[in-house]
Amino acid sequence: MTTTMAGAMTTTLTGPVLFKAACPDCRSCFELASDALRLAIGASSRTTFYSFTCPDCGSAVRKPAGERIIELLTGGGVRTLRLHCG
Repeated sequence: MTTTMAGAMTTTLTGPVLFKAACPDCRSCFELASDALRLAIGASSRTTFYSFTCPDCGSAVRKPAGERIIELLTGGGVRTLRLHCG
């Protein structure tokens, strides 16, 4: 979502949110829509990650997610799973 201000008028533009990603297997770089990513938030940095399937080679990719990545992905509408230890 983008908000622009021109004088006293405010306009909000909505469109698909795209995230840049890369596959560690085939080294391809691409953009993914928010519905192509999943975010898992666990109790530690080892259990907090985001994942997607590479559109070029089909590999399942899992990468660590720090605080900034979590903020960007959740703000962009990526589905989030909170992992609980029990």
